[in-house]
Amino acid sequence: MPAHLLDIVDLGADGVTEIVDRAMADPASIGRPLEGRGVALVFEKPSNRTRHSMEMAVVQLGGHPVYTRGEEVGIDVREPAEDIARVLAGYHAIIAARVFDHGLLGRMAAVSDVPVVNMLSDHSHPLQTLADMTTMRRCLGSPEGLRVAWVGDYNNVSRSLAEALVLCGGSFAIATPEGFGPSADELTRLNALGPGDVSAGHDPMVAVANARAVHTDTWISMGQEAEKEQRRRLFEGYTVDAAMMSRAADDAVFMHCLPAYRGYEVAAEVIDGGASRVVMQAHDRMHAARGALSILAGGL
Repeated sequence: MPAHLLDIVDLGADGVTEIVDRAMADPASIGRPLEGRGVALVFEKPSNRTRHSMEMAVVQLGGHPVYTRGEEVGIDVREPAEDIARVLAGYHAIIAARVFDHGLLGRMAAVSDVPVVNMLSDHSHPLQTLADMTTMRRCLGSPEGLRVAWVGDYNNVSRSLAEALVLCGGSFAIATPEGFGPSADELTRLNALGPGDVSAGHDPMVAVANARAVHTDTWISMGQEAEKEQRRRLFEGYTVDAAMMSRAADDAVFMHCLPAYRGYEVAAEVIDGGASRVVMQAHDRMHAARGALSILAGGL
């Protein structure tokens, strides 16, 4: 395992597989590697699932989570990211941060004596992907050869998921409006990561054809609220509805990292229907976090 978890590529295929294995294992088999130790949870951006899943994962591993709002530490306002990391590393076994700017995580990791974990940044969301990989393993089996579709924006969530699937031998098809997909250089980078493959286009019906998992995400992420109506117009035709799901495999599941906006990126009939695995996916945030933290903390 790497010293820090900032991106899925830090883990490699073996690391992703090991964390998913631990996520699916009996928690008692992992032990309590954080017994008597703290984990700093720094939130520049609020979150329902991330806070609850991380706090409970730390507790299940015997540790003490300390939730801190962004304004309490004031990264690069009250003091630089490097000073915050150095100080927190003296109190805690792990530092986890949910930030706007991915670069802050790299700066913290560069000076920290303890692992730094990305709970979300503008560039990637590795903990969400580890949960997604866990849910797909539960429902669909091995990721090797698994066809997965993404409909909507190529963003931090889809980037991390693409990386994991390529590393583990899966196939990832992305459909986005013009200007919202991965660049040619990004596609080249992704396809060089491992035995899997990534393809990109603009027709969601093509992307979801025969896919066994169909993923999407909100079109309006935190900080993009002013663009709501413009983005809704640009993403017209990318709502995952029953007609789109009918093009996927017979056993296909629908996945969404939440929060979801019914009538925008997904129809209510899909997210609330029988193929939806969004609640399982949300619960797997805790199990995947427990798996990742147990390894970073040195658990068996």
